[in-house]
Amino acid sequence: MIQLDRLYSLGAGEPSRSQPTLFTGDHRAAVGECVERTVANLLAHATSYDHWILAYSGGKDSSCVVTVIVTLIQCGAIPAPKTLTVMYADTRMELPPLQAAARVMMGRLRAMGITVMEVVAPMDDRFYVYMFGRGVPPPSNTFRWCTPQIKVEPMTVAIADTVGRLDGKCLTITGVRRGESDARDARISLSCTRNGAECGQGWLQTDLPGTLTDTFAPIDHWTLCNVWDWLSVFAPWGEFGAWPTRMIAEGYGGVEDMRTGCTGCNLIATDGALGAVLKLEAWDHLSPLLGLKRLYLELKKPKWRKRQPGFQYRKDGTLQSNQQRMGPLTFEARLMGLDTVLRIQDAVNNAAERLGRPGMVLIDAEEEARIRELIAAKTWPNGWSGDEPNADVWLDTVNNDGSVQPILFRELVGQ
Repeated sequence: MIQLDRLYSLGAGEPSRSQPTLFTGDHRAAVGECVERTVANLLAHATSYDHWILAYSGGKDSSCVVTVIVTLIQCGAIPAPKTLTVMYADTRMELPPLQAAARVMMGRLRAMGITVMEVVAPMDDRFYVYMFGRGVPPPSNTFRWCTPQIKVEPMTVAIADTVGRLDGKCLTITGVRRGESDARDARISLSCTRNGAECGQGWLQTDLPGTLTDTFAPIDHWTLCNVWDWLSVFAPWGEFGAWPTRMIAEGYGGVEDMRTGCTGCNLIATDGALGAVLKLEAWDHLSPLLGLKRLYLELKKPKWRKRQPGFQYRKDGTLQSNQQRMGPLTFEARLMGLDTVLRIQDAVNNAAERLGRPGMVLIDAEEEARIRELIAAKTWPNGWSGDEPNADVWLDTVNNDGSVQPILFRELVGQ
C-alpha cells in the first residue's frame, strides 16, 4: 500500500522531500487527519459492499467525497469495489460556475475509466416544463415541489435501475457532513452508534424503510475549512490528483460559508450565492439571471393565478382549512414566464459569446417545444379544470367554519 503522506505535495509533479506534504503545517495536518479517518471509515464499513454509487451534485461536499475516494483507490489506501458509479444529479438549475465545474470533473472521471451517469428528471417533471407547461406555480416554503421532483426522485429511479442490474450488495456514498444544519447533526448523533459503529466512523444507515441501498457518509467529521483546504490546496495537485476543483470555488463566489441552491432560488429572501458570483469578473455576464427571482415573485401575484371558488371539502366530507386558495398559473402567465426566461437566457448567452465566456441553458429547444405543446393542449394540474375564476376576481369570502361573507358594495366591483 502506498503511504498516505505521499498523496499530495503543494506543487505539481513528483513529490519532493523538501516540499511540505499533506501532513505538515497547520491546516495541512488537519486535512491529513480527516483523510486518515475517512480511510478508516471506508475500511470499517464500505469495503464489505460490492458496488459503490457516489451521489454527486457538483457542490463542494460531494466533490470532496468523490475526489477523496477516487484518489484513495488510486494510491492503494483502500481497495476498489467491483463497480464504482458516479451519479450526477443534473437539476438544470444549478449556478453556471458549478455546472461548468461539474462538466470538467465528469470528463476527468470518464477519462479515468470511471462510470459516470448524468441523471435528469423526465421531460414533463423538469423545472420549467412543469411550471409553464402544466401551470404549477413557482415553489415556495409551503409548497416545495422542486427538490423532490427535479433531484431526489430522478436519483432514486436511477439508483433503483442500477441496483437492479448488479449482483451483490450496493452502497450509496454521500457527502453529508456535520455542521450543515442542526437538524441533520441531531440525526447523525442519534444514529452514529447503531449497527455496531463507533462515533467518528462515518454515518452508516442500514435500516431506513423503503430505501434501495444502505447509505454512508464517510466525511461526516470534516469541517467546512477542511473541505475547502482539500478542494483548493490539495486536490488540484499531486501524482494522484490534478482534480479541477478550484473551479468549484467560483460557484460559491469565493465565499467559503456560502450556501448555494438553484439559480434565482425562490425559497430564500436573498440569493447571496448568485450575488457573490456576479462580483467575479469572469462571471459578471450572468447578471440577467437576477431577473429570474423577480419573475417568480411576479408569478405569485393573483392576476397570474386561478382560484378555487365555493367550498372545498376533504375526502371525509369536512371542510378544507385553506378555502379559496390560489392555484395554477393562467395560460397568459405561462407564456409571459416562458418568454421572460428565454429572453434572460439569450441575454446571458449573447454576452458570453461577445466576451468569450461560458454560456448556459435554462430551457432548451426540446423543452420549449414541450411547454408550448402542453399549453396548446390546455393542460392543468390535477384537480383543476381551468374553468375556475382568476385569483384577482372578487368573490364572496368563504370561511373555514362554513360561513360566507358577501362582497360589500357588489355593484362597485361590477359583480
